[in-house]
Amino acid sequence: MKLIAGLGNPGRSYEGSRHNVGFDVLSILSERSGTPGLRQRFQGETAQTTIRGCPVLLLWPLTWMNLSGGSVLAARDFYKIDDSDILVICDDFNLPTNVIRLRKSGSAGGQNGLADVLVRIGSQAVPRLRVGIGPIPRGRDPAEWVLGRFSPAERPLVDAQLQRAADAVEDWVGLGIDAAMNRHN
Repeated sequence: MKLIAGLGNPGRSYEGSRHNVGFDVLSILSERSGTPGLRQRFQGETAQTTIRGCPVLLLWPLTWMNLSGGSVLAARDFYKIDDSDILVICDDFNLPTNVIRLRKSGSAGGQNGLADVLVRIGSQAVPRLRVGIGPIPRGRDPAEWVLGRFSPAERPLVDAQLQRAADAVEDWVGLGIDAAMNRHN
């Protein structure tokens, strides 16, 4: 089984925010695979599905972005999933909107939710998919920016980006990290 954790903040007030693109990608994957419904587990919402013939657990941690690691760790330990079979999807304001980037491992790069996952898992060798939400306009507060929503003018570009991110996740599941990186980075 593979674990795909999309990071975001719970609650209606955060729906559609830049910070919740991880949740948005999971919703697309859930819709594509015809997932029947969500269960409350592992301090989050989960859906079991199949992507390209592989069993997958989709996880929406409801612990707030910066505390996502506990939810991911609980799911990983329950199913005894290897770290290389976990994919974390998160926003990145250092990447321009319309850019996605898959990586096998590395630092959190300033993304606090990803940092918490890496600390709790105890390894930086956790694949991740960063979804660009930048650049932050000059003079804007980064926290205000990530918690804000995309403008109507940005929405078509962002919607296409989220579909490409879901494609990248499906390729990660079906083809592996190297092939998915070659195809989508």
